[in-house]
Amino acid sequence: MQTLWGRGPSSIRELLEAFPDKERLAYTTVQTVVNRLEAKKAIRRIEKISNAHIFEAVISRAAAQNRMIDELVAWFGGKPLPIVTTLIESGKLTPEEVREARKALQRLSLKDKRK
Repeated sequence: MQTLWGRGPSSIRELLEAFPDKERLAYTTVQTVVNRLEAKKAIRRIEKISNAHIFEAVISRAAAQNRMIDELVAWFGGKPLPIVTTLIESGKLTPEEVREARKALQRLSLKDKRK
């Protein structure tokens, strides 16, 4: 998805070549992921050039992130706090990201008070 959002419409071969050499997957692996994303309506085929199908993202990066976060929170019984706590305690959030999260909470708090 990152490649489709960044580069725009691409073939499976182009998606494969976007990976660094050391991380490059098998063509069939990328094809399987593309087929699954197409079945989930996250991407679609827009044209065929010779034998290559060209795909584009149907959903935006923000919509995909929201969908994934909603699914992750659902796995934790609808409670986001364990996820946030784990991110903070594991060091996966930098101090700067924690500060940005605090600012976002303050903005939401102010918005709620205005209602």
